[in-house]
Order: sequence, then C-alpha cells, then structure tokens
Amino acid sequence: MTPEAGTQLEELYSAAQDIFLHALEDCEVGKAFDRHLHFDGMTLVRHPSAAVKPISVPLDRYKKVFIISFGKAGLTMLDALLDRLPRKLHVRGVCCAPQMPKKRSWSIRYFTGGHPLPNEDSFAAAEAVLKLLKRANKDTFIFFLISGGGSAMLALPRDRSISLDDTIAFHETLIASGATITEINTVRKYFSAVKGGRLALAAPEAEKLSLLIADVPLKDLGSVASSPTLPDQSTLEQCREILARFRLLEKFPSRVRTYFESLSPEVEAETHGATADEAFRHTQFDTLLSNHDFVNSARDRAQELGFRVVIDNTCDDWDYADASRYLLKRFHELRAQHPRLCLLSSGEVTVQLGPQPGCGGRNQQFALASAFDLAKYEGQPLAVLSAGSDGIDGNSPAAGAIADTTTIARAREYHFDPEANLARFDTCPLFSALGDTIITGPTGNNLRDLRILLAARENGQ
Repeated sequence: MTPEAGTQLEELYSAAQDIFLHALEDCEVGKAFDRHLHFDGMTLVRHPSAAVKPISVPLDRYKKVFIISFGKAGLTMLDALLDRLPRKLHVRGVCCAPQMPKKRSWSIRYFTGGHPLPNEDSFAAAEAVLKLLKRANKDTFIFFLISGGGSAMLALPRDRSISLDDTIAFHETLIASGATITEINTVRKYFSAVKGGRLALAAPEAEKLSLLIADVPLKDLGSVASSPTLPDQSTLEQCREILARFRLLEKFPSRVRTYFESLSPEVEAETHGATADEAFRHTQFDTLLSNHDFVNSARDRAQELGFRVVIDNTCDDWDYADASRYLLKRFHELRAQHPRLCLLSSGEVTVQLGPQPGCGGRNQQFALASAFDLAKYEGQPLAVLSAGSDGIDGNSPAAGAIADTTTIARAREYHFDPEANLARFDTCPLFSALGDTIITGPTGNNLRDLRILLAARENGQ
C-alpha cells in the first residue's frame, strides 16, 4: 500500500467514527425529551407532531404519579424525566436498567436487569412493577419509559412454575434461532406475564403515557420490549407458526415446551375484551427516538464531511452474510458514479449461532464478512463500519468494528484465520488485535445498529 492510500484509509476511519459518534450525541435522550415534552408548572405538555396529537395534562389532579422505566435506556430516560418533573410532584417508581446509577432517587426502586438473558433482578423488577401497578386507580397517572432490551430486563413467565434457569434457556434459544426481533418478541409475548400489553392491563383505570425509544422498525412499535403497554396485534396462530418454522419447541426446556403446547385461545382473550378496551383507552404513547433519528443524524454529518450520501435500509433483519453481499454490491455500483460516497444502512442483521460461539456480535460479524469483499480492492480507499447504538455488540465489550481493504491481510499477519473466526462467530479477538473495534461502553440508548460504507477519491482526486 502506498503512503497516500494509507493516509486515505486513516481519514476514512476517522470519518466513519466521527459520523457514528456524532449520531449518538445528536440522539442524546435528554435532548429528545425537550423536543417532545415540557412542563408548564404542574402541567405536562406534549408537543404536537405528524405522529401524535398535543396533550396537556394537569398532573396535580392526580393523587399518585408512578414511573416505570426499563430497558437499555432505563436510567437515562428516568434521569431525563426526573430532572424535568416539577419539584412539588411526588412520585414512586421502579427502574430496571443494565447498571445501578451513581446517584439514586429515594422514591425509585432500582434493579439491574440482565441482557441479552434475564437474571434474578429481571424477575424481581417485574414482580415489583406488578405490585406497584396494583395500587393504581382512577386517581393515578403512570409514566412508562420503555426502551429496547426491556424484554430480557423485565421478565416473568405467565406460568410462575417456570424457573429462572428455564426462562434463561428460553431466551437463549430464541436469540440463537436466526428469527427476526419481531418474531422473537411475538413468542415472548405469549410466554410473559408483563409483555403483550399486560402492564397496561395491570392498571386498567389509570391514565398512562408510554414514552418509547424504539429499537425496532417504526411500523412495528409493538415489538419494543415486546409491547408491555400497547395493544398486542399478534396472534397465537402467528406464535405457533414461528415456533414450528424455527423448530423451537424441541429446543426449549421441557417445562417451557409443555407450557407452549398447552396454550389455548384463551391466552389471546387476556389482552382483549372489555377490560383491555378500558386499559388501552387510558393509554397514550409517543416515540421519543427511533432508528430514523439515528440514521438521519448520521446522514447530516456525512454530508458536512463532503460525502455523497445514500441511505438503503433494504436489508433490515436480513442474515448478516446476505446483508453484506447486498450492501457491498450496491456500494460498488454507487461509488462508480460518486467517488466520495457514504452508503448508510440502519436496522439490524441476524445471525444464527453455532453450538459454541466465540466472542463477538452481529456488527463485528457483518464487518468481517464485508472485509473479504473489500480485500479484492487492495490499495483503494474503502472502509465499512458496523456498530450498535447501545454500545454493546453481542457478548463482546465492543459496539462494533471497522474493516477495510487490508483487514484480511493484516489478520493473517497476526496469525488469525479469518474464515475460521467468521465461522465460529469469534470476531472480537481478531478486530481487537488489529485495533479496529469501536469502543464506546454502554451508551444508555438503543436505536438499533448503523452500517457506514465509505469510499474516497483515489489519491485525493
């Protein structure tokens, strides 16, 4: 590689990280609250948008105000709301997030939920939420602050005889199945005592406002944390079809398998009928942030850096290898017309894990798969970044990784076998050795993933 080409790759690395980190900063949770809500004295005011109508709620007319916050953004959402609430307002609440806060509010019970697999606190938090909601009535206003990751962090089986170990195995099987997040959450809804609208049903008379940070396509908001407060649009028939297509029953623990085999149409009736109508009539929601905000911010920054930007989200929920092939084909076609190009793709790709996966995640898996294609263009300034907005990629400490035309050659120089690493889903050690992981730590946000494919004019032309 010539010195000029090396310099251009370094510039692309810097630009890719700049675009990703700028998008994270621009989508900070507190900023999102201020765009959507404010308090006029004791009155909550929701700003109108194309998606929601304005509301004005005098909170001082309620005797009780509860806050239920959970998911990867559980702490940041809770802190943003508490910082903005009128000081005279007395609240009680439950927060289940990936970590404990440095400073706790005396009025909130905190739990450290597990992700991607539930833990003891996931069960304890769900029990605490249901117990608190039993105290709600017509004189209660409830803020539900919901973000991705909530499906595991707030978990409790409908059949209370199912153990935590079996629940963990149930989640683990779903994650490794290759099913999309929407399909996974459809199955979770029929397993859970708190999903599929059941938190709203636990307080049918109370006024409820659900504020969402969406880690799913906007057309499927019901998949955020498996839809704990919104009406469930899925059906038992759909759940059974997913179980059959991915052959999940035979992989579940026997107690979980027996539970699903015994499900009757009555389970659907729990989230329908007069009680459900009452509960959802008193439920409103707003999406504070979504993947669209994330990718649009990345677009704006890439344009500021002088790139011609194209957004292509076609491969959302595709298998990582298929998504890599599709995006790189599109990338090479576009850069022939626009030498300084940024192709953005948001959403998530899927992986079907083997029996003993290594350390990595879907973003690093995508990046390494893309590196094999990029290796065909040695000497050209091309780079691919794939990273998650939550700062955690799979079971690794990285948010994702960057690959370029030299990645495969450099990996071999370090005595890695890239094909074997890809096959074992063991990508993080390879990218860590090359210094090409993206490390942010947990971001307190969750807006799905971002793939950034960059090309520069060769030799600065």
